[in-house]
Amino acid sequence: MTQPSDLPFSQSCENNKQPILAQLETLLADKRHVLEIAGGTGQHAEYFASALPHIRWQSSDIPDNVASLNTRLSLAAADNLPPALALDVDQQSWLLGTWPTAFVPPTLTQSANSSQTSQPSLLERGAFEKAIYDRLGKNAAINAGPFDALFSANSLHIMSAGSVTNFFLGAGKMLAEGALLIVYGPFNYQGKFTSPSNEEFDGWLKERNPVSGIRDFETVCSIADITNFELAHDIDMPANNRLLVWQKQAAE
Repeated sequence: MTQPSDLPFSQSCENNKQPILAQLETLLADKRHVLEIAGGTGQHAEYFASALPHIRWQSSDIPDNVASLNTRLSLAAADNLPPALALDVDQQSWLLGTWPTAFVPPTLTQSANSSQTSQPSLLERGAFEKAIYDRLGKNAAINAGPFDALFSANSLHIMSAGSVTNFFLGAGKMLAEGALLIVYGPFNYQGKFTSPSNEEFDGWLKERNPVSGIRDFETVCSIADITNFELAHDIDMPANNRLLVWQKQAAE
């Protein structure tokens, strides 16, 4: 049985979750269904869902990370915190705006001794999938949308520049007029780092993956504008981070 001490953990999430929540309490006061992209360790999803019980918080992450994310979410067992779903902003269904309106979990009929279980993820998925089925029923469908807000933290500087564009393209298709798109993380302004620590962080990111890096505020806003999002707030946050809030506008 998974213990709290065994759950995936990020110190930065622990540090920033309260300052972010302080903003979300106002921004999401009239929202009911939030999609989180790049849920990571699940600390944000668990914390925000608990503090904002009027919101159904649908977390997601790339397929390889969903099992780890769900270890925390399944243990939380909150009514407004459904199991996380697989979402890659480069997948066609996201770009077309057809990413699931409903999702049926995979079955567990595959034997653990089959030749296909050379992938460790199958065994890792088993425990949390069983817990999900115990809660929802084996054939339960998990509704994924529609959403009136989208939230993502510390993701755009991990993605490639092309994936950042896809992030907004899909959001533009997925979110309805008036919906909020909320992004937390570091950004450059007028091509310059806002602090020496951000410059060091950018160098570290590029060492790990050359396609990563802190994004320019102006470039991101240009992409958002093309996808019919208008900047509503640019909020200064601790540790040289920002909370950027766009609102979906009617298509012209």
